[in-house]
Amino acid sequence: MNMNYVLIDLENIQPEHLSVLAGQNFKVLVFVGQNQSKISFDLVSAVQHLGKNAEYIKIQGNGPNALDFHIAFYIGQFSTENSDSHFHIISKDKGFDPLIKHLESKKIQVHRHKAITEIPPPKPAKAKKEPAQGSKPASSAPQEERLQKIVESLTAQGNKRPRKLKTLSNSINALFSKSLTENELNALIDELVKRGSVVVSSNKTNVSYQLKK
Repeated sequence: MNMNYVLIDLENIQPEHLSVLAGQNFKVLVFVGQNQSKISFDLVSAVQHLGKNAEYIKIQGNGPNALDFHIAFYIGQFSTENSDSHFHIISKDKGFDPLIKHLESKKIQVHRHKAITEIPPPKPAKAKKEPAQGSKPASSAPQEERLQKIVESLTAQGNKRPRKLKTLSNSINALFSKSLTENELNALIDELVKRGSVVVSSNKTNVSYQLKK
């Protein structure tokens, strides 16, 4: 799961519902104006509740766009450190929109929201499916194990073994959940022929077997 940065323009908006970000993969930055000396108790309490995942940034300078420039700087810094980060600017100031459009053209994922509740929940990372304990994926199993498994299967089939080369190929692929490539299938059959377990007719169509009991 990639980091989601929430950058709050406190000069423009007094955010509510910060608690919804608790326990999730969010880093909250509250940008405070240079001359902004009062912050509501509710906001201070909510930020404190987020612990190390939230901090205040007191900007320097009091120009009309001073805070905007600070937010732009931090987005640039964090996007350089992690290009997969998501940035959420909390502000009603449409002046951010040209910056956002430019950043998006650079493949930086930035959005502006008027409220915390507009931020979509982060998507959980897809869990990697682990093979069953004691087993190995067919695609990574050593060839010797594959050959042994094929011989055991053919032996158990008795008189119902495939009689056509194509049918044998399909049967082997099915044995490994159809995960083998054509080259892997051909290599396995060639090795079975080399070992004398499988005999292919001169017309390359029919097969017979000399399996050890």
